[in-house]
Amino acid sequence: MASQGLTYDGCNFFRQRLVLSTLSGKRVKIRNIRSKDDNPGLRDFEASFIRLLDKVTNGTRIEINQTGTVLFYQPGLLYGGVVEHECNTQRSVGYYLEALLMLAPFMKNPLKAVLKGVTNDPTDPSVDQLKYTSIPVMKRFGIDGEGLELKVVKRGMAPGGGGEVLFTCPVRKTLRPIQLSEPGKIKRIRGIAYSVRVSPQMANRIVDSARSILNKFIPDIYIYTDHMKGDKSGKSPGFGLTLVAETLNGTFLSAEQVSTPQGQGDPVLPEDLGRNCAKLLLEEIYRGGCIDSANQSLALVYMTLGQQDVSKVLLGHLSPYT
Repeated sequence: MASQGLTYDGCNFFRQRLVLSTLSGKRVKIRNIRSKDDNPGLRDFEASFIRLLDKVTNGTRIEINQTGTVLFYQPGLLYGGVVEHECNTQRSVGYYLEALLMLAPFMKNPLKAVLKGVTNDPTDPSVDQLKYTSIPVMKRFGIDGEGLELKVVKRGMAPGGGGEVLFTCPVRKTLRPIQLSEPGKIKRIRGIAYSVRVSPQMANRIVDSARSILNKFIPDIYIYTDHMKGDKSGKSPGFGLTLVAETLNGTFLSAEQVSTPQGQGDPVLPEDLGRNCAKLLLEEIYRGGCIDSANQSLALVYMTLGQQDVSKVLLGHLSPYT
């Protein structure tokens, strides 16, 4: 017997609804998607997200009305395999990756996804942040091995994009329950300062300004600089910084800042960006918790889908997204 579908209103939590629908096998209908807006219906990046879900599943039924304000989604089998997707440049690859991280362990075949588009923008978590914080979270749930990898092949800044990311993930039938109640003290801070289509000196200026704040707290700080040239540098200029603090108990807390996209808003100085990012990291540490704000929802989804054993996780302040 077909499972009874769920009906939702509006475009809020669009990704979560489709991801959970795919995992649970329940069909969903989303109505009134921006129906009162001057430009009603699904946005291009949401349509691109639906296409990505269609590629990793088999037998999914998708119906959208003419104005794009009503979406009917009946999930198929999570198939996996090799997928290549051109992400819409209105949102970064992180927008699509967050959903894939939730789905990947439960596929029929190991997933190998190549996503192209914007790798770093001010709206979504960057690929670097997901690489340094989400992958360790996945390993805690027993999703590990050689097949788990997230790699930036080409960097692409907003608005032009031109980046490329490779994500591979093995299949896991069951997840390991976790008990994380003690974050532990910070033992080291690592980071990556990247610059594309601007002077490589920008990354060094970011590192110096971030260190000027963090050196007061801890001596073990190392921030890599990453300057991609030529065809690996995407289509737009930009720079940014991702910082990750690691605790004695293996908890990773992160913060990031990205320069304003070309042609949008006031330009930002590398020194200000480095200092702001360092302050954001200190704020994230102050909030506490064993999972940082960017990965709270990922951990909660895994806990829900785990075995019957009890999982416990101490979270800091819940982010609005969670």
